[in-house]
Amino acid sequence: DRLEIRAARILLDNDHYAMEKLKKRVLEYLAVRQLKNNLKGPILCFVGPPGVGKTSVGRSIAKTLGREFHRIALGGVCDQSDIRGHRRTYVGSMPGRIINGLKTVGVNNPVFLLDEVDKLGKSLQGDPAAALLEVLDPEQNHSFTDHYLNVAFDLSQVLFIATANTTATIPPALLDRMEIIQVPGYTQEEKIEIAHRHLIPKQLEQHGLTPQQIQIPQVTTLDIITRYTREAGVRSLDRKLGAICRAVAVKVAEGQHKETKPDRADVGDGEDCKEHVTEDAKPESISDTADLALPPEMPILIDFHALKDILGPPMYEMEVSERLSQPGVAIGLAWTPLGGEIMFVEASRMDGEGQLTLTGQLGDVMKESAHLAISWLRSNAKRYQLTNASGSFDLLDNTDIHLHFPAGAVTKDGPSAGVTIVTCLASLFSGRLVCSDVAMTGEITLRGLVLPVGGIKDKVLAAHRAGLKRIIIPQRNEKDLEEIAVNVRQDLTFVMASCLDEVLNAAFDGGFAVKPGVERFNSKL
Repeated sequence: DRLEIRAARILLDNDHYAMEKLKKRVLEYLAVRQLKNNLKGPILCFVGPPGVGKTSVGRSIAKTLGREFHRIALGGVCDQSDIRGHRRTYVGSMPGRIINGLKTVGVNNPVFLLDEVDKLGKSLQGDPAAALLEVLDPEQNHSFTDHYLNVAFDLSQVLFIATANTTATIPPALLDRMEIIQVPGYTQEEKIEIAHRHLIPKQLEQHGLTPQQIQIPQVTTLDIITRYTREAGVRSLDRKLGAICRAVAVKVAEGQHKETKPDRADVGDGEDCKEHVTEDAKPESISDTADLALPPEMPILIDFHALKDILGPPMYEMEVSERLSQPGVAIGLAWTPLGGEIMFVEASRMDGEGQLTLTGQLGDVMKESAHLAISWLRSNAKRYQLTNASGSFDLLDNTDIHLHFPAGAVTKDGPSAGVTIVTCLASLFSGRLVCSDVAMTGEITLRGLVLPVGGIKDKVLAAHRAGLKRIIIPQRNEKDLEEIAVNVRQDLTFVMASCLDEVLNAAFDGGFAVKPGVERFNSKL
């Protein structure tokens, strides 16, 4: 192994931007490996949204250690013989993927990347996740037995790295054998830095272009990130940059063709040629060179108009303020395997029999949160002077309530929308607008407490991407803010709430007034 810590740190920093926690764990392994030669390889599992570099960082770790690298794609594997091999009595039998991988690299201490371990299947041929238990257990894998070889093989020197988008679909026994390292999504600033350090040079090389032929300013990169992609990683950003490079390659190739075969009319017109030669050399937008007979000026500048010509009209626009233009709408924060998302909650009321209707493909936990929210509001309606259309403090008296969670094709579940539902209903019954720059997350109780939730970093990054400025999170989640980059925290105002009174005061301009002399529902308990 290559064990120089300083050289390894430089190599990891050059290959990947950010990912500090992951790099720290690799350097710790190298340091311990220096002190103890017979160290068993750790079993690491990188969990994060698509496109954040989980697979590529495994390749970089192998390069840092000076080891061979082998990738095993586990997505859709549903036969345990793929892991353990087939017995030799079968026609066409062969070893499993582990032994085949060792045969391919030719050494007994490679870096094995078990890609998409959360997408393993299960069938009548056995459970491959159960077969991996022996492979990924440091106490057992020194004597792994493949059915084809039928002899014990030592896998303890292999460094296994698994990748997954979520831990929810990984069996608990398998999850217990791995060290989970979260790889969160990137901030806008990190994406811009990654694009200009890694993605743009890679795309230029793939398309035969040079930096002298194309110029992509950082403001253009920010436009691509905010208007043409909506992701936690950089995979879509990479594709958009590839589309830009292809469009520029067409212009460059056409220009070279016109230089080798000039039009006689252009050559004969001396004045036009003179003007062209004496013109100051400056970057031109690709849209400016669309119909010129002469080759385009270099470098071609990619500005907003060029983006529109190449990528079409923007796919995403900031619509937060427009959707909060009437009472009964609030913004929540959700976590998905693809990263954080902002989530709108809409409410309306009409004459009826006191029924609560919920739409938007909600799971059982989310439905219970909605019933919890309306129960808390009914019990505290007098304190907040909330009335239905007939002026009664019983909010469901001759009144039906409809709660809708847009993006109806997407299944939603979890308790973290509780504070958002309460705020949405409070806005509906008070007739007041929720602040347009506020998003929130948190579980609620029947006594009005706000409980901690998970995925805070991804949720905060989603709010930052959407241009929101104030975020309400549970008091007990304050420790999770340390994982968020300083520049993101500086752009946002965080409100730590321990109860729903604090949530409502922060969500509305001027606070949410409580009628004096009316006791809180839970004050007697």
